[in-house]
Amino acid sequence: MNRIDSRPRSVVDIEGFVGLLQAACHDREINAALQRLLSLPDDRRRGLVHTWVSDLIIAEAPKDFIEAVACLVDDAVAEKAYEVICQCRPGVAFE
Repeated sequence: MNRIDSRPRSVVDIEGFVGLLQAACHDREINAALQRLLSLPDDRRRGLVHTWVSDLIIAEAPKDFIEAVACLVDDAVAEKAYEVICQCRPGVAFE
């Protein structure tokens, strides 16, 4: 029997999200772009993320990347992602 797991997925279960944070820790440009996005007021960030996700869907971007970007709509996730990418040093391995 095939049961559907009703537990909500955590962002750590979304490979693309972890990869996005790793990319931000390895690449100064990605880091700066995400810091700019994540430092915006919540309403503004959520609006931009919604628009970005729509654009990615239209562009037929990889599903993992779309899921990763969509995670940034959540205020708590965005806040934690901001903390993580501000603490990492671009060019140094992310763990």
